Amino acid sequence: MELHEDDHKTTPRALIGRQLRRRRTAGNLSQRALADAIGYPGSYISRVERDEQLPSEALARALDEHFGTLGLFADLRSMAEEALVAAYSQDFIDQESRAARIEVFTSSVIPGLLQTEHYARELITSGSPANIAAEIELRVQSRLNRQKMFERDTPPFFWAIFDEAALRRPVTSRSAMADQLRHLLRYASEVYTEVQVLPFGCGLHPFLGGSVTLLTMKDGSRKTSLVESFGTGLVIDTPRDLIDLEQRFDKARAQALSQTDSLALIRTYLKEYER
Repeated sequence: MELHEDDHKTTPRALIGRQLRRRRTAGNLSQRALADAIGYPGSYISRVERDEQLPSEALARALDEHFGTLGLFADLRSMAEEALVAAYSQDFIDQESRAARIEVFTSSVIPGLLQTEHYARELITSGSPANIAAEIELRVQSRLNRQKMFERDTPPFFWAIFDEAALRRPVTSRSAMADQLRHLLRYASEVYTEVQVLPFGCGLHPFLGGSVTLLTMKDGSRKTSLVESFGTGLVIDTPRDLIDLEQRFDKARAQALSQTDSLALIRTYLKEYER
């Protein structure tokens, strides 16, 4: 049997490549033949087999359907996606998807749950070392998947506050930044969403240099929070610390512009990026 250098690896991504190679060869299929059968480029199949790229959700489903593997490739892909999430936030993101109320403050970027695909990709790329470049697209998709909670019949109430610096600091494409601001305005028009901007004129505020997310679960009694800065984070759920964070969030909310004035400021920036 042919040996490959990744045969000793047990990561979900390596297992995808290994399972794909084994099932393809067991069916006496070349990479080109498999690619033709499921409608994907042979080079794409090759990269997945060599553990150089994760399959998209669509490709994982196509492989499961072709090989009759009952969701194996889709499940391995989901595991690989979860493995890319920092350990400190894996459980928190699961709680986020079940929260009744989400309050977010970010100091210099648009909140993740309000980011467009282009904005998220540039942000993730700028903070990712070269050795994980192959996972950037999966990280982007993971962030976009989190936003699907807003498509539910009863989405969570979402309150976002962010520093004006997030509006002033653009992505490389002005048109993409304009798209991001239009995206913000669309979300802000929803009844379950509040958006506020903390203007430069307010001076110092309680969350300089970091971000915080506060979750209130559906029973109203259980709360937890995630504080992040420079790629690290800490989940906080002790009552005393939660009260301190809530006080800080309320102070930032009081310093921020009203939603009406915030949206007016966003529109002002939008006009600048559209020119």
